[in-house]
Amino acid sequence: MDTTDFQRARSPQAKQRREAAILDAARALGAERGIRQVTLTDIAATVGMHKSALLRYFETREEIFLRLTAADWQEWAPVLCAEIGQVPEGDAAGVAAAFARTLAARGMFCDLLAQAPMNLERNVSVEAVRAFKLVTLTAVDAIVTAVRTRLPELTEADGVDLMAAATSMAGSFWNIATPGPEIAALYRADPRLAHAIVDVEPRLARILAAMLEGVVARRRAR
Repeated sequence: MDTTDFQRARSPQAKQRREAAILDAARALGAERGIRQVTLTDIAATVGMHKSALLRYFETREEIFLRLTAADWQEWAPVLCAEIGQVPEGDAAGVAAAFARTLAARGMFCDLLAQAPMNLERNVSVEAVRAFKLVTLTAVDAIVTAVRTRLPELTEADGVDLMAAATSMAGSFWNIATPGPEIAALYRADPRLAHAIVDVEPRLARILAAMLEGVVARRRAR
């Protein structure tokens, strides 16, 4: 879209539509290129705005992507809770598989999870961080409650540890699994580097299952 087509939003409804268009553009660019490769100028150009006009809606690119991260937490949490609800009680591996499956299916979310603590929370207002953290807190509480219904031996702290492990590893593994094309070709060409090719879902499921099974066994022993 040419920037000459842009008209400043004059009503609250128009402002909301403009913000939604900006978020949609950022999401599409992030999915295509990776979060780190997307600039504020890129987003503005995709929407058909001058960068200065975009700054009337969001202070920084980090604020845009932090908003997307919050939205993805809100989308992921009920899906994961529903899948955990289908797991038989006591099935730690089943709970781990639900985490791995739903996270691996959300590559953009995994990328956002990796970027949030390193970058996205560092160039925004305190209020933006507060709003984001409150969204994640609500999501974490719901997921931990769902996990503890399937694995009643777990404490709330165990559930929070599980959340921290699952989301941090998902972000790291996804970024490892999606290198640039030249690096990906290097890994495929040299058998000595085959270990660098990560299949996110099975690896995450194995590690989380081992973690949960160990914690459950320790709690039962007490």
